[in-house]
Amino acid sequence: MKVTISSLQFKADVKLESFIREKVTKVSNLFDGVIGSDVILKLDQATTHDNKIAEIRILIPGNDLFAKKQAKSFEEAVDSATDALKKQITRHKEKVKGL
Repeated sequence: MKVTISSLQFKADVKLESFIREKVTKVSNLFDGVIGSDVILKLDQATTHDNKIAEIRILIPGNDLFAKKQAKSFEEAVDSATDALKKQITRHKEKVKGL
Protein backbone atom coordinates (compact mmCIF):
# COMPACT_ATOMS: atom_id res chain seq x y z
CA MET A 1 0.00 0.00 0.00
CA LYS A 2 1.29 3.42 -0.93
CA VAL A 3 1.28 6.32 1.55
CA THR A 4 1.70 9.75 -0.06
CA ILE A 5 2.68 12.58 2.30
CA SER A 6 2.45 16.21 1.20
CA SER A 7 3.43 19.11 3.43
CA LEU A 8 2.29 22.57 2.37
CA GLN A 9 4.30 25.70 3.26
CA PHE A 10 7.03 23.75 5.11
CA LYS A 11 9.30 20.69 4.85
CA ALA A 12 8.36 17.70 7.03
CA ASP A 13 11.28 15.95 8.69
CA VAL A 14 12.00 12.23 8.33
CA LYS A 15 10.91 11.46 11.90
CA LEU A 16 7.46 12.98 11.33
CA GLU A 17 7.05 11.17 8.01
CA SER A 18 7.94 7.80 9.53
CA PHE A 19 5.48 8.43 12.40
CA ILE A 20 2.73 9.20 9.87
CA ARG A 21 3.52 6.13 7.74
CA GLU A 22 3.41 3.89 10.83
CA LYS A 23 0.05 5.26 12.00
CA VAL A 24 -1.60 5.20 8.57
CA THR A 25 -0.32 1.69 7.82
CA LYS A 26 -1.79 0.40 11.10
CA VAL A 27 -5.19 1.87 10.21
CA SER A 28 -5.02 0.59 6.63
CA ASN A 29 -4.30 -2.95 7.82
CA LEU A 30 -7.74 -3.04 9.47
CA PHE A 31 -9.37 -3.38 6.03
CA ASP A 32 -8.13 -5.57 3.18
CA GLY A 33 -9.41 -3.45 0.29
CA VAL A 34 -7.22 -0.38 0.87
CA ILE A 35 -5.60 0.87 -2.35
CA GLY A 36 -3.50 3.67 -0.85
CA SER A 37 -3.63 6.78 1.28
CA ASP A 38 -2.90 10.48 0.99
CA VAL A 39 -1.78 12.65 3.90
CA ILE A 40 -1.69 16.44 3.65
CA LEU A 41 -0.06 18.52 6.39
CA LYS A 42 -0.84 22.25 6.57
CA LEU A 43 -0.02 25.19 8.78
CA ASP A 44 -3.03 27.37 9.58
CA GLN A 45 -2.34 31.10 9.36
CA ALA A 46 -4.16 31.75 12.64
CA THR A 47 -2.12 32.95 15.58
CA THR A 48 -3.52 30.28 17.93
CA HIS A 49 -1.44 27.34 19.14
CA ASP A 50 -3.74 24.84 17.39
CA ASN A 51 -2.49 25.73 13.92
CA LYS A 52 -1.31 22.31 12.65
CA ILE A 53 -3.77 20.53 10.32
CA ALA A 54 -3.59 16.92 9.16
CA GLU A 55 -5.87 15.62 6.41
CA ILE A 56 -5.85 11.87 5.75
CA ARG A 57 -7.68 10.18 2.88
CA ILE A 58 -7.77 6.38 2.72
CA LEU A 59 -8.50 5.13 -0.79
CA ILE A 60 -10.81 2.12 -0.94
CA PRO A 61 -12.95 0.81 -3.82
CA GLY A 62 -16.22 2.71 -4.04
CA ASN A 63 -15.78 5.42 -1.43
CA ASP A 64 -12.79 7.12 0.13
CA LEU A 65 -12.56 7.61 3.87
CA PHE A 66 -11.47 11.07 4.99
CA ALA A 67 -10.53 12.75 8.27
CA LYS A 68 -9.27 16.27 8.93
CA LYS A 69 -8.04 17.26 12.38
CA GLN A 70 -6.36 20.34 13.86
CA ALA A 71 -4.11 20.31 16.94
CA LYS A 72 -1.05 21.84 18.61
CA SER A 73 1.31 19.39 16.88
CA PHE A 74 1.18 17.31 13.72
CA GLU A 75 1.56 14.15 15.79
CA GLU A 76 -1.59 14.97 17.78
CA ALA A 77 -3.51 15.86 14.62
CA VAL A 78 -2.47 12.63 12.87
CA ASP A 79 -3.30 10.63 16.00
CA SER A 80 -6.84 11.99 16.25
CA ALA A 81 -7.39 11.68 12.49
CA THR A 82 -6.35 8.02 12.51
CA ASP A 83 -8.69 7.40 15.45
CA ALA A 84 -11.55 8.87 13.42
CA LEU A 85 -10.57 6.73 10.43
CA LYS A 86 -10.58 3.57 12.56
CA LYS A 87 -14.22 4.25 13.40
CA GLN A 88 -15.02 4.90 9.73
CA ILE A 89 -13.34 1.66 8.65
CA THR A 90 -15.27 -0.29 11.29
CA ARG A 91 -18.56 1.20 10.04
CA HIS A 92 -17.60 0.51 6.42
CA LYS A 93 -16.74 -3.13 7.18
CA GLU A 94 -20.10 -3.60 8.93
CA LYS A 95 -21.89 -2.01 5.97
CA VAL A 96 -20.10 -4.30 3.48
CA LYS A 97 -20.86 -7.41 5.55
CA GLY A 98 -24.51 -6.39 5.79
CA LEU A 99 -24.95 -6.36 1.99
